[in-house]
Amino acid sequence: MIEASVSRRYARALFALAVEQGGYERAGGELDAVAQALRASNEARTLVENPGYTQAQRHALVDLLEKGLPLSPLLARFLRLLVDRHRLAELPAIARSYGEMVDEKIGRLRATVTSARPLSEDELRRVGDVFAAATRHSIVLDSRTDPKIVGGLVAQVGAKVFDGSIKTQLERLRRDLKNGAP
Repeated sequence: MIEASVSRRYARALFALAVEQGGYERAGGELDAVAQALRASNEARTLVENPGYTQAQRHALVDLLEKGLPLSPLLARFLRLLVDRHRLAELPAIARSYGEMVDEKIGRLRATVTSARPLSEDELRRVGDVFAAATRHSIVLDSRTDPKIVGGLVAQVGAKVFDGSIKTQLERLRRDLKNGAP
């Protein structure tokens, strides 16, 4: 829990500076790109997470990231600060918190839709439109498949879950029949 609090504090500080400079969405994209680059490389992830590596080695990693990705001076300084404060390993959590702040600032909600089979682009657009109309926010939709739900959809919009899966309906019917409900 303390880790999440620290991550939010760093994200809030970066967000405040990025808003001040007028590039909070760009900084969010750069932060996501760095987090993705660290996830994709076993060597980089080891260097970040293993306490046996030196600060100089971590600074060299930041230099490589700065050369390989188009990073603003703000984000490069932020990454160096994380290295100096021994917080670079918390970058994924910081990126998540930062993304939530950007979403809130621009009135966007993230939603995850799970279906038994992959949905077409048209189906995803229609589902997104329904949730956008219901929430009066723009929706960023993530799609997943899970054959265990048999059919229908399970959607999580923000903290709310809407379960219209056949699996849940069958479980509810089984429970009602078992309990003798009319």
